Amino acid sequence: MSREQTEPFEHYVDGEWTVGESEGTFESANPATGETLGEFYRATPTDVERAVTAAEEAFEEWRRLSYIDRAEVLWEVYHELRDRTDELGEIVTRECGKEISEGRADVVEAAHMVEWAAGNARHPHGDVVPSEIAAKDAYMRRKPRGVVGCITPWNFPVAIPFWHVAVALVEGNTVVWKPAEQTPYCGQIVAEMMIDAGVPPGVFNVVQGFGDAGNAIVEDERVSTVLFTGSAEVGHKIDEKLGGVPGRDAALEMGGKNAIVVTDEADLDIALHSAVMSSFKTTGQRCVSSERIIVHTDVYDEFKARFVDLAEDVAVGDPLEEDTFMGPVVDESQVEKFGEYNDLAREEGANVLVDREELDDSEIPEGHQDGHWVGPFVYEVDYDPDLRCIHEEVFGPHVALIEYDGDIERAVEIHNDTDYGLAGAVVSEDYRQINYYRDHAEVGLAYGNLPSIGAEVQLPFGGVKKSGKGAPSAREVIEAVTERTAWTLNNSKDIQMAQGLSADITTDEG
Repeated sequence: MSREQTEPFEHYVDGEWTVGESEGTFESANPATGETLGEFYRATPTDVERAVTAAEEAFEEWRRLSYIDRAEVLWEVYHELRDRTDELGEIVTRECGKEISEGRADVVEAAHMVEWAAGNARHPHGDVVPSEIAAKDAYMRRKPRGVVGCITPWNFPVAIPFWHVAVALVEGNTVVWKPAEQTPYCGQIVAEMMIDAGVPPGVFNVVQGFGDAGNAIVEDERVSTVLFTGSAEVGHKIDEKLGGVPGRDAALEMGGKNAIVVTDEADLDIALHSAVMSSFKTTGQRCVSSERIIVHTDVYDEFKARFVDLAEDVAVGDPLEEDTFMGPVVDESQVEKFGEYNDLAREEGANVLVDREELDDSEIPEGHQDGHWVGPFVYEVDYDPDLRCIHEEVFGPHVALIEYDGDIERAVEIHNDTDYGLAGAVVSEDYRQINYYRDHAEVGLAYGNLPSIGAEVQLPFGGVKKSGKGAPSAREVIEAVTERTAWTLNNSKDIQMAQGLSADITTDEG
């Protein structure tokens, strides 16, 4: 690594490690054990201002490099991610609590995103557009916007930062990044990898801290684009501040109240597998996790019985063990929120089918009593558009079974009855039902006969309605971090205009 591990860990600004303005610190803790993983200095708005200044000053020199030269720096990061997948995957698991295969997958996804971004540097850029005038060349060009602010969540503490950062850097922008306060150690590791790769001073800057630091990034007018993945509440505040501001933009990927539709033509083995993965993987703490399962009346009883059996038995345990399916939630606030929504479901008349909110002592791994442990909570409820429990995001293993009668149109009507529109899935052996869902489900990410669980890096990741604005990943993020210029060049000595517009200049003298 680029320096000895010392604590408290510092911010990385303008090529140097720095304590910053304040000596206030915060800790990162393992959600499975309560063990402290590290202490970190907490950034102030003044620290963010310094980081933005460094990024602004480094921009012109960085943008002058070729795509290939910028990508070569990122290739070094790619190789380190691949070589250290197991090591870094364990760090992810220790800091955010998701089971070890997910920790490794987080690092692999980061590597794939860097590979995509760096590889794209050698692909064609822009579009040649035919002109009406034979003597004219017309084409599209893109150029970097400047300083990009990146604010990322804790549940994918390595993958999502590279969704943002890799593309922004290869496209010629400079970056100020604030990792989630729950996973600063992963942020530290990413920063050290970027330094080891040779990213020049000021091009990539990291400020550790809380919402005030993120807000300072948003409010700094020199930050041309903000890339954000996180809660809808915070994302909408960012959009309110930047929406309509000339010269500034934001790409926002937020949460959802995602659903799976299981039709009368579903293969129930696929439906069950998809539902369990969607609802309980990452302990329900993916932005695409399913909290609603909408099941046709013809298959409802069988699906319910089998789903309940699995939810009662799904393995909750030490996330570092290979046979664990669900680890802890990230912190005590998530435990409390989970409990509050479980109580709300009861108050709204739900029939509780599985209640593992408070695990027995025997279910908690030895030595992990200080962790943040919950199990699945499953209930059935008659559909009612006024029920909060089926409309508000919980971000935990809180799942409603909703029975429907009728055709696919009715299922999709219930599916769409939410302010969110991030992700969803349909399970059916009838291609007409699948295609109806595809065409009418109000989501940015949709799956057929699959879990609602994510997307490969080459696909845009973002939602509609309350779930997002744009997609801060893959090809779509290029739109957010670059400006487009439509360029037309005349190759003739004469000037000729399109649409039949006269280019003749006349005077009073004839």
